[in-house]
Amino acid sequence: MADKKSKKSGPPRKKAKIDDGGGDSRTRTAELHEDLKAKFKVDLPNDFYQLWDFCKTLDAENPAGALDSTLGLELVGPYDLLADKVITEGAQEADFLLHWRYFYDPPEFLTVMKGDDETQHHIGYFRDEPNKKPVFVASNHAQKNYTISPQGDNLFAAVKLHLNKVLKQTKDKKKKEELNKLSSKLEQQAKEGGYSLEEQPASFKARRKKMVTPTFHGAAIVVPLDSNEVGYRELPETDGDLKKILKKVVEAKDDDERMTRFGDLQEIVTLVQFANDECDYGMGYELGIDLFCYGSHFFHKAVRNLLPLAYQLLGRDDFGPVIEAHLDDRRKTDLARLKGK
Repeated sequence: MADKKSKKSGPPRKKAKIDDGGGDSRTRTAELHEDLKAKFKVDLPNDFYQLWDFCKTLDAENPAGALDSTLGLELVGPYDLLADKVITEGAQEADFLLHWRYFYDPPEFLTVMKGDDETQHHIGYFRDEPNKKPVFVASNHAQKNYTISPQGDNLFAAVKLHLNKVLKQTKDKKKKEELNKLSSKLEQQAKEGGYSLEEQPASFKARRKKMVTPTFHGAAIVVPLDSNEVGYRELPETDGDLKKILKKVVEAKDDDERMTRFGDLQEIVTLVQFANDECDYGMGYELGIDLFCYGSHFFHKAVRNLLPLAYQLLGRDDFGPVIEAHLDDRRKTDLARLKGK
């Protein structure tokens, strides 16, 4: 598709020691892995844990902050549970799903690192399906825009790419030496773990062939197509024209005018309903993502009607509760939803 304008018994798993961030050691077991999966509704890949182990070698007392002084990065999100920094008892499902979820983060994006607060730079996993591995690691600056930028296919690559940017901007000789030392350690750890440090590795290029259409956030969407390309149909408007329609709605001088301007959007929503009836589920998915990215609360009702249904039809049910929770409490500040200890 071209661009448009029950438990099973088995052998016991090996256990690995990890640090909880406070110096005490505990055993990482399948139970911990499954607990994080249950709380965040996605499976965290090996590089998530291996970056933690790497940061532990840099700062055994505070692995989550090991990259802060050099790179301005802090491990957050699921890492807060790994570090035993937050109170989970009594927390609601939404507290986990929204913990460090930035304003423009769609359900496909899970933040695991935060950068500077001024631009709200953050890094996380991006996946097309909740029950599959991440397709790449991404970054976003939520105070700037909704653009999602690929940063390799693992956290080591993302950290290395960020390090390279910091290094280019650094003039202090001592600081450069410190960064180069960290870079060497990072490269060695990535090599030992078998992780690519490329910004766009083969896996990313393979996904590009599956993308059915670009989206406002730039990461595009992937939906299954049959031999007749049933599964997706284009929106009747280009991205540029759709943005114009949405802008008119937002800038309406009063509710009466706004309702009138909603007419063009409602026509597209009606076409989505026809598309869903004919198994072209990607159309509603695309429109829902674009409306979410636009950011205005005027479109939250439409997003709520479009995205949960699209996720259900696409078999991506676990994304549904994420978007529902986010629309219920979408905010730009106070993103640490779980209370600290």
